[in-house]
Amino acid sequence: MAKKQYYEQIEYTNSYLLPFFKNNIPGFENLPVIKPGLKVLEVGCAEAGFLRVLKDLGIETLGIELDNSRAKMALEENPGLQIIIGDITDDSLVEKINEQFDLVIMREVIEHVPDKEKAFENLSKLTKEGGFMFMSFPPKFSGFAGHQQVGRTFLKFTPYIHLLPAFITGILVKIFNEHSNFVEHIKHNYGTGITISLFEKLSRKNNFIPVKKMLYLFRPIYKFRFGLPTIPFFNIPVIREFLAFGCETILQKRSK
Repeated sequence: MAKKQYYEQIEYTNSYLLPFFKNNIPGFENLPVIKPGLKVLEVGCAEAGFLRVLKDLGIETLGIELDNSRAKMALEENPGLQIIIGDITDDSLVEKINEQFDLVIMREVIEHVPDKEKAFENLSKLTKEGGFMFMSFPPKFSGFAGHQQVGRTFLKFTPYIHLLPAFITGILVKIFNEHSNFVEHIKHNYGTGITISLFEKLSRKNNFIPVKKMLYLFRPIYKFRFGLPTIPFFNIPVIREFLAFGCETILQKRSK
């Protein structure tokens, strides 16, 4: 599974992320030629397929990964990468890194971080003034924010199941012989999830301004994984929290 994810990360970076960055982030506009000295940090780098592609382009990279096994696999595949095992909410990690980056990327990670206030505070410390941050996540109340796709029965295809009371989901788990930890899994993800409104509030508080924000009914990753068309969604307060299945935003750090 880890190998599969690693190669998927490489393919998705080449097919979607790099073209997207080329069109929207200074320093990437002349790809494959890159701005000299460009430094990129990925928080939650997993198997580091994204960093591998950037490293091959000559970009200075650093990865942070909480899961020791995923970081180990990343380094086995790419001994030349710099990856730190740590938690973005840990102040000592920021002190250890002791530098700032032109671009910080955090994909499908912020929704798993319990202390989002501290995460944003540290992300701001790691981003240069005038630098950029790219963040993507499924909004907390959206159809699959419970990450129910880990299930083994049709429940993994059931949208909004994480919003049901736990006892009702527990009954469904028993009836359909789903994984015994399914309820705990989706409720944990619901508990740590993030709304678009909270994301915007924390961004402003930490001196990030939106440069480009995209909401999706069908996200770009769906096209890559399932062949589904990418369908954008409207930025309508409240409604967007439930019907936009993904939020992708480029932020720029402004001076205080």
